[in-house]
Order: sequence, then structure tokens, then C-alpha cells
Amino acid sequence: MSDLTKLTVAEARDGLRKREFSSVELTKAYISKMEESRRLNAYVTETPEHALEQAAVADEKYRNGIAGELEGIPMGIKDLFCTKGIRTTACSHILDNFVPPYESTVTSKLLQAGVTVLGKLNMDEFAMGGSNETSCFGPAINPWKAKGSDADLVPGGSSGGSAAAVAAEMCAAATGTDTGGSIRQPAAFCGVTGIKPTYGRCSRYGIIAFASSLDQAGPIAKDVRDCAALLKVMSGYDAKDSTSAKVNVPDFEAVLGQDIRGLKIGIPREYRPEGLNEEIAACWDKGIAMLRDRGAEIVDISLPHTKYALAVYYIIAPAEASSNLARYDGIRYGLRVPGEHLDDLYINTRSEGFGAEVKRRIMIGTYVLSAGYYDAYYLKAQKVRRLIRNDFLEAFKKCDIILTPTAPTGAFALGDKSMKDNPINMWLNDVFTVSVNLAGLPAISLPAGVSGQGLPLGLQLIGRAFDEETVLKTAYALEKDVHFVRK
Repeated sequence: MSDLTKLTVAEARDGLRKREFSSVELTKAYISKMEESRRLNAYVTETPEHALEQAAVADEKYRNGIAGELEGIPMGIKDLFCTKGIRTTACSHILDNFVPPYESTVTSKLLQAGVTVLGKLNMDEFAMGGSNETSCFGPAINPWKAKGSDADLVPGGSSGGSAAAVAAEMCAAATGTDTGGSIRQPAAFCGVTGIKPTYGRCSRYGIIAFASSLDQAGPIAKDVRDCAALLKVMSGYDAKDSTSAKVNVPDFEAVLGQDIRGLKIGIPREYRPEGLNEEIAACWDKGIAMLRDRGAEIVDISLPHTKYALAVYYIIAPAEASSNLARYDGIRYGLRVPGEHLDDLYINTRSEGFGAEVKRRIMIGTYVLSAGYYDAYYLKAQKVRRLIRNDFLEAFKKCDIILTPTAPTGAFALGDKSMKDNPINMWLNDVFTVSVNLAGLPAISLPAGVSGQGLPLGLQLIGRAFDEETVLKTAYALEKDVHFVRK
């Protein structure tokens, strides 16, 4: 039965429709895998009984011929999505034992499509981090190991639990969120596939906010087809979210397998800086060659303001975080640490409730929004953000899609001192991904090779706004040629 966990979402969906196995059998197989793999700390809340109840309902729907698009598919949900009646903490002590009275729009859509929920997945606290080490539940662990080493590796972040759980076959797929690369980087580190849709494609209602102008939900799954199937269900306009876009949701699976001959692939010169890791560069070159062999045209492009992207991101994101996290004050819900006066209650609650990285970003954000510094930092960052977006608009006049590495390195060791002692080193892991969020564009990461240490390396495809179809069909073609062997 455990072999069922090796199936992709598409394969499991077909098997369920043909009645080759039941949803209860499939769900039990994943529950067994969760129990075997608890050392990875991918789940922070497990809901096996709830999942089996949902699976029994799914089997009844199959018998009655009224099954949904993803009926009976077991999924894990990142602990940033509010789930009615199921603890949701954003992996922060300040939201200890918070149980939402409502459901996020994305998870509502998945439930309506028939998925079963195995539990809530580990993540960096409030999605702030690139290694899953800021979680109040402790880090999730990457199921991959470097050759000749037994050292635990980070799964990436902030959606580290989601990527680790999919890679370790502890769920068929998972939800993630991406503010500066938090779907794509962990997907690359764990050898799975993840897509960050266009800003506004998926509703943000019910997702605990980090940076409201950057956050976007998306799926992490075993392959491109699974991402396409999940994205179709997760997408759509939502009147509850003022940033939700009124655009049609295509059948993303329908474009997979289409010919990419004549497609123009942009290669940005700024993404190949001096000192770029040789294995990352070689993986990128291999991807370029594969697309060229498919008949695509390779075009050199420039994104000149890329060098400012990290600086801009680490002004705008903390600024929005400092505003969003002001609501956690110990008064209405979550942790409360009493004090002699009201100010003491605020100080005690926030001091004890937030971790070091969250405090760091709140302080940075408060500083750049303060009187005297708003114009010098925040306003200037917003102007440069527009220039970064304009760079992409100009580039897309010459090409249809852009190919880059996902991350500058493979997965690194848990507790790596160079990352732990200098947070800027951690932030540099987002160097290839943050500009996509600043511009609001769709991008996918897929595994495209392994390093000399035997660890997965990812490539990123970036598309025009609301053109996930081109992103997915190009990724599907590349995936077929790479023949990556999942763990």
C-alpha cells in the first residue's frame, strides 16, 4: 500500500477514477508515511482521523459519480492558511493554539474539489526565512542527504515543510506561499516542483499576511502536471480579497505537451554574475541547450535593475510586515503575557511571542516607515520596484519566457554558521527569485539536475503576467528532457 505514495496527483486521480484503489487506502498509505518520517518534522499539526473521514466521503462520491476534480487526493496545508477548526499558528509562539473560525479561500476551493487534509505543514515563522529554521516548532528537515554525509540539510523556506513533505511522499501535494521565493527555493532544495502564480491569480483571503503586496499562494507537487492541476483549482477571483484579479482561469493541464518550437527564451546576463556557482551555471547551460534542441530560440536579454532587487525587497517586505504584524498584541487572540499596564502587556506579549528574525524585520520595517526615513528608504524602494517591473516589460518585448537558476546554491546544512551568524547570507539565497515578486509575475521552479554532492538543483521559468500557460508548457517540455529522478 505504501507504493501508492509514489503516485503523482494525476496518477492517483486516474487510479481513483478507475476504482483501482480507494481514497481511504490512499490516505492510509500517506498516514503511514507520515508516521515513518516524523523525524523530518514536516508536519506541525496532524489530522489523520479528519483525513480518513474526508476520504470515506470521497469514496462515496466516486460510487455515486459526483466526484470533484481532486476528489480523495491527500494534501498537506502550509500553516499559514487558515483552516476552520484546525490549529493555524504561522509557526509562531504568538499564535499558540489559535484555531480559526473560518477557512481561507484557497483551502476552501481545494476542499470543494475533494482533497483530504492530512495536516498543517512546518514553515519559517510568519514566512520570514529561507531555511525553515525560524519556526517555533523547530526546523523541518530535507529528506535528501549529501553524498558521504549524514548531516541534516535545510529544506529551504519559508515553505520548507511543504517541500519536504512532498519530497518524502508524506502528502501527494501541498500548498505554499511565495513572498520572495518561498515556494520556488524550497522546491529547488528538495527536488520537487513549485509554481508562484501571478499576483492576484489566487486569493489571499484567509492567508496570514507577511507582505501584502508580495504574498501569493501556489502549489508544491511532484511534477509540472500536478502543479497545473492544482493551480486550476486554487485560482479564481474572490470578492473577499481586494487584490484578487478578475481574470479567467484557463485549463492549465490542456497546454502541457504543446510544441515550444519558435518560443523565444530570454537569458538575463545579470543572473550570471562573476563567481556564480559552477554547478548552478552548468545546470543552467544544460537547460538552455535542452530548450534550444526543442526548437526554442535563445535570446540574450538585460534586467539592469536586478542588482537592486534584494535591497528593495528587504525594505518593502519588512515595512509591510511591521504593519501587518501590529495586530498581534495579546488583546484579541493568540498569546497574552500580562503586565502591570497595557503597554507592558503589549511589550511582554510581542517580546515573548515573536522570534528573532520576525523581530528583526519588524524593527527594519518600522524604521523605514518612520518620519524622516520614509522618503529616503520606503518611497525610493517603491520607485526602484517600478523600474524592476519595467525591466521585465521591456524584456518580454524580445522574448516569451525567461530561464534562470532558482537559487545560487543547493541545500545547505542545518545550523550552517555562515547563515546563522549573518542573516544577510540567508537573504542572499533569494537573489534570483525576489524580483519576480516585486514585478508580480508568475514563475515555476523544477528540478533540473543534481550537484556533485548528489543534491537537487532547480531552474526557474518566469512568464508574463497571467501567462502561466506558457510557463507550464515550457516547464513540461524541459521536465521531459531532464528526466529527473525524485528521491
